[in-house]
Amino acid sequence: MERNRQIYRVTLVGGVVNVLLLIFKFVAGIMGHSAAMVADAVHSLSDFVTDVIVLVFVHISGKPKDKSHDYGHGKYETLAMTIIGLALLAVAIGIVYAGVIKIVAWAGGTQLQTPGTLALWAALLSVVLKEMVYRYSMAEAHRLHSQAIVANAWHHRSDALSSVGTALGIGGAIFLGQRWVVLDPMASVLVGLFIIKVSVFLLRDGIGDLMEHSLPDEVEAEILKLAASVEGVVEPHDLRTRRIGNHYAIELHILMDGNISLCEAHDKASEVENVLRSHYGEETHIAVHVEPMQD
Repeated sequence: MERNRQIYRVTLVGGVVNVLLLIFKFVAGIMGHSAAMVADAVHSLSDFVTDVIVLVFVHISGKPKDKSHDYGHGKYETLAMTIIGLALLAVAIGIVYAGVIKIVAWAGGTQLQTPGTLALWAALLSVVLKEMVYRYSMAEAHRLHSQAIVANAWHHRSDALSSVGTALGIGGAIFLGQRWVVLDPMASVLVGLFIIKVSVFLLRDGIGDLMEHSLPDEVEAEILKLAASVEGVVEPHDLRTRRIGNHYAIELHILMDGNISLCEAHDKASEVENVLRSHYGEETHIAVHVEPMQD
């Protein structure tokens, strides 16, 4: 429960920043006649929505095991990361589409309005605040081992980087003259393409875990090495791994002397479990199957 409270605190900090920024960005985008800033405001709105998603799903994932969830509710946090990825992808496609429409209109002779300096100041403020929130969130994500906060942190970073592009586009449109006003919607398209890239990475990891993707090869090699380090344990094999939220699930077979007692075999298997849990955390799900060595 303490971990969940800390995740809530991190998410609420980002949520407050998102609310303040999205209001300021919408006002600055509309009053400053900037398509790039309106797109950036929509991105901040998606940040706020994902903050709400994280709060809801982390609360669910923190529930203990029950009759219907023998492995706990950790997958809900992974589901939150996947939903965030989908939300980012949808927002990005909308931003790219709106920017392309404006560029096509400009190419056809339509006069685009020059954005105001208020939009530029909003973009610069967003860069500073969102980068600060990203660094704070990522540090807490590593400390708390939270997939959802990692995903949300990257959402903050994507907003900061999108604001960099927005600032460059708005600044170019303001200071380079009327013929360069098209830089504003061009910046919004670049922002959208960057967000698409981030969302694809989040979806890849989230869907992979939901589809029971095995742990990385280096982690599995480490598991086998740790199991083999227990005296009397030979040839750990038939390893199966997956991720349940922020925790690992490990199943493996080990060989031991067939002449030892059942109690000794059980104690050795428990020792293997303890070694793995001490390395990967007490919440790690471990199943060890003992087999006798053949003469």
